[in-house]
Amino acid sequence: MTSDARFRAMGSDVHLIVVGGDTASVERTRAHIDSLERRWSRFLPSSEVTALNERAGSDVLVSDDTALLVRTALRAVPLSGGSFDPTVLGDVVRAGYDRPFDELTTMSTHRATSTSRLGAHGIEVTGNVVRLPFGVGFDPGGIGKGLAADLVARAALDDGVAGICVNLGGDVRVAGESPDGDGWTIAIDHPSSDAPIARVGLLDGAVATSTTLLRSWVVDGARRHHLIDPKTGQPSDTDLELATVLAADGWIAEVLAKAVLLRGAAHPFDLLGGTPCDALAVDRTGRVHTTPDFARFTGGRTPTVPRQEISA
Repeated sequence: MTSDARFRAMGSDVHLIVVGGDTASVERTRAHIDSLERRWSRFLPSSEVTALNERAGSDVLVSDDTALLVRTALRAVPLSGGSFDPTVLGDVVRAGYDRPFDELTTMSTHRATSTSRLGAHGIEVTGNVVRLPFGVGFDPGGIGKGLAADLVARAALDDGVAGICVNLGGDVRVAGESPDGDGWTIAIDHPSSDAPIARVGLLDGAVATSTTLLRSWVVDGARRHHLIDPKTGQPSDTDLELATVLAADGWIAEVLAKAVLLRGAAHPFDLLGGTPCDALAVDRTGRVHTTPDFARFTGGRTPTVPRQEISA
């Protein structure tokens, strides 16, 4: 038996596919996602992430899940070569992303301000107690959805389902049996193409895509997007439009997808050397770059984006 559900959570469209479960299994998984959002959203006044930011400089007792989120975010900093930093909150807000994306207007003239500064190296986690340095803000964006997909997929399997696919706004985690019993096929989409640019096959693992073409807005005539380069504090000016990473875990795929995107077309995959990850990237001309072993996930098919569909 296969059940599925579609809904909104974490500011994204969510699609769950559960194999060997029932409607109750799907609802428990949905409730798990909702629970993580209530703890991790920086936009909810009652969330644990909000408490961390409001009480920066003090010890804050958090749940197991939130302590894991912070510890994992700290692991992700060196993994990404510094392209991921969970303390870019001030830069994100100054770029205009100061409210849920659904509420941002496409022609905003709002000048958001924040005094938050970088400081991941100063975050302390002891058991379930987290202390942010004074003046530092924590932003789970760039890792939260991937880690959430990992957690809910693992919990669903522990709950007895035979297989599950968790798609949180393009961060996809699959595990266990697929509906047809022959592995999971995941489409990689480009925002300017009606058809997937590639389909990859996985038995157990994750796929995450990062792009500058979505989650953008206009402030005083200048287009901004949510992918902040920690080195500049500004939305990245990378010459890549999209990057997709395949990894064992959702949080790793999500973090490295952003890192690949920020590296640019000249050396997009150098951070992946020595890791069991593969990736795809699309530059502004529509050229598709892949790691040497990417083709084994596509059955040898070459990913392409129709040239006439590439955005200007």
